[in-house]
Amino acid sequence: METKGKVFKYPDNVDTDVIIPARYLNTSDANELAKHCMEDIDNTFVSRVNKGDIIVAGWNFGCGSSREHAPLVIKTCGTGCVIAKSFARIFYRNAINIGMPILECEAAAEEIEDGDEVSVDFGTGVITNITKGKTYKAEPFPSFIQNIIGKGGLLASLKEGC
Repeated sequence: METKGKVFKYPDNVDTDVIIPARYLNTSDANELAKHCMEDIDNTFVSRVNKGDIIVAGWNFGCGSSREHAPLVIKTCGTGCVIAKSFARIFYRNAINIGMPILECEAAAEEIEDGDEVSVDFGTGVITNITKGKTYKAEPFPSFIQNIIGKGGLLASLKEGC
């Protein structure tokens, strides 16, 4: 499994209320919610993001509430992956549960810049900054978690049989 796209770079401690502001949580329609993804930190994100694009962030991405809406709206927008120095643990687990690929890699998160073109090989954990010609190595998920993500989330993988 791979993705390639343009980078949207964000700082440390991007919380779930920034990813999807609570004022919009009066619907469970993922497509409707996705229209507001990242708007409190980057009000142009939704209009600029393309399928496969990548969010790169600092420490503690997805901190805050435990709602699954945060990784769901990122995925629904077409984002191919989130790379961060670290993730809040509940966001990390929610991302896997809904099939949103994420990778922790401090060096990549530090050096990759907004607008760079990046590719990610989830099987090997290799992150390639195509713009700068530099590669990074993240720890890939074990095969059973890659299977969950590849099938679109935990429930989908259980329905198909792991």
